[in-house]
Amino acid sequence: MTSYDDLKRNIKNCRFCEEKFGFLPHPVVFGNEDSKIFQISQAPSSSVHMTGKPFDDLSGKRLKYSWYQVTDEIFYNPDNFYITALGHCYPGKTASGGDKQPPKICSEKWLGKELKMVCNDIYVLIGKKAAMYFFPKKDYNELIFSDNIYNGKLSIVLPHPSPLNIKWFKEHPEFEKYRIKEIRNTIKCTLQR
Repeated sequence: MTSYDDLKRNIKNCRFCEEKFGFLPHPVVFGNEDSKIFQISQAPSSSVHMTGKPFDDLSGKRLKYSWYQVTDEIFYNPDNFYITALGHCYPGKTASGGDKQPPKICSEKWLGKELKMVCNDIYVLIGKKAAMYFFPKKDYNELIFSDNIYNGKLSIVLPHPSPLNIKWFKEHPEFEKYRIKEIRNTIKCTLQR
C-alpha cells in the first residue's frame, strides 16, 4: 500500500497533463496526513503556479485575513490545513482570459487517494466546482448557507474568494454579514483542538 509520503511525492512529481497544458505542470498540495482542516478548491491560480504556495494571491488574502482571520503562520502550518484542489495544477487560460477547467483526470487520479489518507476533522470546499463535486444534487447557495456532512464530517462550502466574484457577493450580502462569522468560529474552534 502507498504511504502518505509516497502519495504526496507522486502528486508533486505528476506531469500527466504537460502535453495538454503546453507548459510544465506544477502540482500544488500542502499539509500532512493529520491536518485538521481539509480544504479543497478548483485549481491553483497562475500566481500560485509561479510560487508553489497555495492561496498566495488576492483570493488567498481575502480567505486567510478577512474570512478566516488567521495569520500565514497558522494557515501554512501543515498540522492545521491540508490544501488541495480538484486540479492540482494551474490549467492555463481560455481564449477569453479566464482560467481553463482543470482536467478531470487529476481528481480521478489523486483526490480520492488524498481523501482516504488524510485524517481531518472538517472539510472546507471553496467555489462552485468543488461544492458540486462533493454534493452534485444540491443547490450551491443552500450549501453555502448550511452545515453539510461529507464522509461523516462537517463540510463547509465557501463561495470563491476571488475579486472577480463580485456579482455573487452583491447578490448575497448576508454571507459576509452573518454566515462568514459562523464559519470563522467553526474554523477557529477546529484549529484549537
